[in-house]
Amino acid sequence: MVKSLETPEPQILKPGIKAPVQETLLTPRFYTTDFDAMEKLDISANEAELLAIVEELRADYNRHHFVRDDEFKQCWDHIDGETRRSFIDFLERSCTSEFSGFLLFKELSRRLKEKNPILAEAFQLMARDEARHAGFLNKSMADFNLSLDLSYLTKSRTYTFFPPEWIIYTVYLSEKIGYWRYILMYRHLQKNPQYQFYPLFRKFESWCQDENRHGDFFKALLRSQPKLWKNWKARLWVRFFLLTVFVTHTITVFERASFYESIGIHPRHYNNRVIQETNNTAARAFPIILDTNHPAFFWRLEQCYQNNQKLAEINKSDRSNFVKFWLKVPAITAIIWHMLRIYLVKPINAELTRETVL
Repeated sequence: MVKSLETPEPQILKPGIKAPVQETLLTPRFYTTDFDAMEKLDISANEAELLAIVEELRADYNRHHFVRDDEFKQCWDHIDGETRRSFIDFLERSCTSEFSGFLLFKELSRRLKEKNPILAEAFQLMARDEARHAGFLNKSMADFNLSLDLSYLTKSRTYTFFPPEWIIYTVYLSEKIGYWRYILMYRHLQKNPQYQFYPLFRKFESWCQDENRHGDFFKALLRSQPKLWKNWKARLWVRFFLLTVFVTHTITVFERASFYESIGIHPRHYNNRVIQETNNTAARAFPIILDTNHPAFFWRLEQCYQNNQKLAEINKSDRSNFVKFWLKVPAITAIIWHMLRIYLVKPINAELTRETVL
């Protein structure tokens, strides 16, 4: 059993509006980038695949999917306690993540319209999908008498600058890990309907296909740029981004173990499966992937979680900031050490195995 902190009561910004969760390294981030560099990307090496994915996005297979049918139209006050709090937390973080994608894609579409129309259209269509997801999640929160003020979120959040290369790596992984998170949850609840306490879960099968298509687009974009996969620097960056995404996912899942347990999912088994599937999928885009079968791989990820819990406990204490800083040093050092040990494990050459995973 994974021991997690109890989900705190939602903080209210104003009646019916939830205050955004405090920004940390683990909360969904808002991004900006070098738009001039993005518009200059030469996509000719993989233009045919990119155009095929744009055609799929145009088809808009989910245009009739996000409908709040009669099953939503009831009182949800019977969902209470930790289940209610942890589910609201899940909805908020999911909504914030989708809205972050919408803002980034919308701005990319606007900035690239004149000089890179193929990419501009793709980003416009993906922004459409992300907006639907965020809106649907926010309406689900409203069923629990709360919602996010997305316009306030737009103005109040800190925007993190990533160069285009980092944006491509991180968004690709975000979309693919999102696909596996949603599809594995959906499949579990189809087999175990007694845990399906809210109708949103029934939407996840088609929903996650949007995530998959977005990931496929970024995979095609990545493969159109040899500098992102065909040299030693790219292999080092790929290992870094895979590792940071997997560490973040582990900490996030284990911190919210109560939510997964409320729908009958074992947090450790779920986390490991999501990471393994995402890692295997990444072999279609990246030159290398991590060795998730290494005997210490998941143990070290969990050690990162355990030390992050120590940091959370120190932060909650009433000690001075000076004392807190020195108390945190061993836990921070341990997280860095475990991440470094994973990073230095010999990766798997995906280029050699590409024919077996495509």
